[in-house]
Amino acid sequence: MTVEKYLANQPEKQRALLQELSDYILRAVPEAQPLINYGIMAFALTEGGKRDQQIMIAGFKNHIGFYPHPTTIEYFEDQLQGYKKAKGSVQFPLSKPLPEDLIIQMVTYRKALLDKS
Repeated sequence: MTVEKYLANQPEKQRALLQELSDYILRAVPEAQPLINYGIMAFALTEGGKRDQQIMIAGFKNHIGFYPHPTTIEYFEDQLQGYKKAKGSVQFPLSKPLPEDLIIQMVTYRKALLDKS
């Protein structure tokens, strides 16, 4: 599967939000490489980046899944109040605008951590 095919298979609302989220990720890390991993969209933040060097996104019935890494979720815990989240993910409901500034900050933070390691 390709990124284009994944997006094409999404309902209109999810497709639009995934494209918007992709734009934010690429604004934060212009060199990020879009790909498919585990059957969903991902962005390698480093060249040839494996799972822990990627940010993943996915469309679901009622939300967009954003998977920036557990360290990022933990660091931004206070700013993620009001969103459903798990150890390494956050759910952005389809009914609300995506938090552009927060997403860009999270991606930038994750990239900075990767650059340090």
